[in-house]
Amino acid sequence: MELSNLTPAKGSIKKNYRVGRGYGSGNGKTSGRGHKGAQSRSGYSRKAGFEGGQMPLYRRIPKGGFKNINRVEYSAINLDALQQLAETKNISEINVDTLIANGLVSKNVLVKVLGRGKINAAVQVSANAFSETAKKAIESAGGTITVI
Repeated sequence: MELSNLTPAKGSIKKNYRVGRGYGSGNGKTSGRGHKGAQSRSGYSRKAGFEGGQMPLYRRIPKGGFKNINRVEYSAINLDALQQLAETKNISEINVDTLIANGLVSKNVLVKVLGRGKINAAVQVSANAFSETAKKAIESAGGTITVI
């Protein structure tokens, strides 16, 4: 093999589609644009979602639902996660900063403690919100809650 006889792989090089170069090319005269109409003119661009005059899909489908602008979004933490954190890290006071430091929640989010699982450790938990079951479980285990 020498540099003089190297060739590209078969099918890797594609010839350009040359329009308007005579009848023999098959794309002369109208250059593949057909006769008349908006699509044959220069500067034509189809509106996004245009379906040739048929009622477009985005208008056929009914509107639904709404977005409550006053919704408060919480990041949920369950009791079993708090119990595991208290056991493994030997922590007696759990707040948002400890949850961020241990990768349970991300920065700049509101934290709500939910009641899934069991908690045996007497821990001080401070968060933005608590469910009723979480409050009862933490207090019955001898812990305290603080709403930030």
